[in-house]
Amino acid sequence: MAKVEIAEYLFEEINKKFKQKSVEILEHLKSLESSPNKGKILGTVGGIVIKELKYEGFQFYFITDGFKLKCMNEEELVDLLLRFVRMSDKKAQQETINDIKHVLRTLGPEGLK
Repeated sequence: MAKVEIAEYLFEEINKKFKQKSVEILEHLKSLESSPNKGKILGTVGGIVIKELKYEGFQFYFITDGFKLKCMNEEELVDLLLRFVRMSDKKAQQETINDIKHVLRTLGPEGLK
């Protein structure tokens, strides 16, 4: 079972934007703990995979270790960390993806907190 972590900034943004529905959205994001291969791969930067999970017209972006995700089966994914870092609507999708890649290239995964 993988561990899902949601960046504090994103957690606050979800609560602010969705209010009552935020609990349902957070449960949807936490569902990756039981099936970490969900989501569409958008790219990789230095072995870190950027993936997206869609929910009602919004994209939620998360990063993870690409090697572990590709090479291990579900039982071995105990120590895999999936960190949700950003969200966007359809209009700002490419800008958000480029921003995530830029931060990963310059600061590494620690820059997305």
